[in-house]
Amino acid sequence: MKSKRNLTRFTYENTAFQGWRLCLSRGGVTFTKYFSDKQYGGGRKALEAAEETLEELKALLEGSRRVNGRLSNVTVKKAEKLLGSS
Repeated sequence: MKSKRNLTRFTYENTAFQGWRLCLSRGGVTFTKYFSDKQYGGGRKALEAAEETLEELKALLEGSRRVNGRLSNVTVKKAEKLLGSS
């Protein structure tokens, strides 16, 4: 499986993590989430979950309000909640 735009494949043999990393920057904020093969039951399922989350995140950020060219705090909090981070 090859990496795609905003989705990077991690398959290093010497690390404990194997899976996908979602990374998207918008309005001065970078959003990152990891999708482990172990947690999602394999590489394809992890990729599907990552792609689904990426589409939801893009949809949220496309219609978001900007303050001085940056994402509003409310939008950032919504995005973090979507990604499951604090």
